[in-house]
Amino acid sequence: MLRQAPQFLLSRASAAAMRWSRPFSTDLPAETAGDSKFIDEWKKSIPNMDPPKTPSAYMAPRPPTPSTIPSKLTVNLVLPYNSVLSAKEVDMVIVPATTGQMGVLPGHVATIAELKPGLLSVHEGNDTTKYFLSGGFAFVHANSVADIIAIEATPVDQIDPNLVQKGLAEFQQKLSSASTDIEKAEAQIGVDVHSALNAALTG
Repeated sequence: MLRQAPQFLLSRASAAAMRWSRPFSTDLPAETAGDSKFIDEWKKSIPNMDPPKTPSAYMAPRPPTPSTIPSKLTVNLVLPYNSVLSAKEVDMVIVPATTGQMGVLPGHVATIAELKPGLLSVHEGNDTTKYFLSGGFAFVHANSVADIIAIEATPVDQIDPNLVQKGLAEFQQKLSSASTDIEKAEAQIGVDVHSALNAALTG
């Protein structure tokens, strides 16, 4: 009985995986098909009223995944009030993901990554442009397009090191003298951001 247990568990796991397996996003069709079953049932129940539209009805079809890996990565860097990079073709970007620095090349697997305060490096040939991001998200698509969404993005060469050191010292003082959880949290955020700024300038 015990000798057969591994084979039994393996067969059950394989069956469950086949039953619940879903195709990768790259295997899905470029255009989202409408929910024909829902529309048919709607017309049967309420024939005098048009069926409601879902959010996908207002979205442009997803571009197909290229059959070959492009030579360039298309990057969009967007802030709430500005578009820093728009459809810029580069060789690579390195984003400050919460799990660590993440390099993105053309052909990267589709990924969503949360970003922490840190350095964004944009590599184009022999040139590297660096931005300090306050945080955000990076959406890497299967068609070698990367959308980077951030609250703030500042070129590193525009950051004053003296102000960074001054701000870090001030927030460290606030953290040591904080008496409430809110004051500690606010001070800790300031320390983390200024520490990341300092690392971006000295790294």
